[in-house]
Amino acid sequence: MVGPNGRRKIMKQTNVKVVTIAVFVATFMSAVEGTIVSTAMPTIVGDLKGVALMNWVFSIFLLTSAIATPIYGKLADTVGRKLVFLVGLFIFVLGSTLSGMSHSMETLIAWRALQGIGAGAIMPVSFTILADIYPVEQRARVMGLNGSAWGIAAVVAPLLGGFIVDQLSWHWIFFINIPIGIVTMGLIWFFLNENTERKAFTMDWAGCIWLSVGLLAVMLTFQLLGEGDLNIVWVIGGLIAAIVAFWAFIRREKRTDDPLIPMELFSNRTFVVQNLIAALLSGFIMGFEVYLPTWTQGLLGLKASEAGFAITPSSLMWIVGSFIAGKLLMKRSPYQIVNISLTLVLIGAVIMAIIPATTPFWSFFVIAAICGTGFGITITTTTVTVQSKVPVAEIGVATSFNTLARTLGQTVMVSVLGIVMNVVMAHGVASHPGTSMAMMNKLINPQTAKNLPAHLLPTLHGILYQGLHLIFITGACLIVVSFLVNLLDRRGTQSLSDHQA
Repeated sequence: MVGPNGRRKIMKQTNVKVVTIAVFVATFMSAVEGTIVSTAMPTIVGDLKGVALMNWVFSIFLLTSAIATPIYGKLADTVGRKLVFLVGLFIFVLGSTLSGMSHSMETLIAWRALQGIGAGAIMPVSFTILADIYPVEQRARVMGLNGSAWGIAAVVAPLLGGFIVDQLSWHWIFFINIPIGIVTMGLIWFFLNENTERKAFTMDWAGCIWLSVGLLAVMLTFQLLGEGDLNIVWVIGGLIAAIVAFWAFIRREKRTDDPLIPMELFSNRTFVVQNLIAALLSGFIMGFEVYLPTWTQGLLGLKASEAGFAITPSSLMWIVGSFIAGKLLMKRSPYQIVNISLTLVLIGAVIMAIIPATTPFWSFFVIAAICGTGFGITITTTTVTVQSKVPVAEIGVATSFNTLARTLGQTVMVSVLGIVMNVVMAHGVASHPGTSMAMMNKLINPQTAKNLPAHLLPTLHGILYQGLHLIFITGACLIVVSFLVNLLDRRGTQSLSDHQA
């Protein structure tokens, strides 16, 4: 294992396998939380009587997680991966426990914020641990397997959430994390042997504050904009606040001796390009995972549990893509590999943009498989490349920044795509007398769609199809932009094996 001090310590193979399993379980536990809460939200709202605050149960988790991510990355490089991962898991479990004990929407939101602070450690530090215990040629495969937890969670969570709510109560969607988290902490405590010479603890608190303000301004602006709750004054104000905060953050980082995110990292073109591509593709993935089930539910009339399986092949092929990335990284440059993987994603996006509304369900398995392969290759390649382009002592910071870039890409694009869908549906409703946005909301849920007037269904389906059609045209454009960004690094022709040599 490579510690933050750059020295190598070989872990027993058994320990490596146990730690890998523990990391995967922690990642899955964090990944499943968002979707499983979505499944239980109608029951939670009915119990706690807080429909007006419902969106904040999700938003606050995402916000605090994003803000905490770079701080954990810095701490992982300073005090060691093991301690930071354990602290993050403990905070996540504590937040889960308190969330399950909530008796009002306000307290639930507060404890979800705490839960998000813990979750901010899980993804970046788990990838950092895997980078420590696996060489490059194996790292891509293992990271792809770990990253696939998000896709698997998207399929499993609705089923698990429905079962828990029906058989127990909504409180148990949080309480279930307690035994899982405790076991995971135990495995990490006993089996992760870290050879770390801890540095003197220093934290750039001023940098943390400025970065937090900037991220808060960006994410709040785009999330509220996606919900249609912001006027132009709020948008401009939020963006100005973000620009000022980020300017102050960069100015601070250039002057401090121990920056939160060293600005020297951005002098490496490959590092910058790979993070931008990760952000752009993550935005597309968010749209894919949200709107493909919307298509199969709203247009094909499938139940939510059935519609979710439309994206299952993408989770499975994500793992396959990571295996392919592991092989390619030792032979080809990141620029070449990303071109290949983005081509696969673009094919899937273009197919989604041109297929008719009556496309049979099995077709989406093929589309998801194509896109999933591209997702696996791209995300794995960008993560491993980013880690390989920095000194060992900065792998934690680099990995956390990569995670942050992906989170921002998801946040911004899910808001943008939400605006696209809302504008198209509003225009469609205005153009067809007798229809309404309330009807469109009912159409997306097969259970309520049955109550709509039969003679209006073709019109409503047409409006929804136009919205989804434009969503995937926008997604295809996003992938084209990713190709253009990748062109900026076309001179980087070294494979990772050449770089190591």
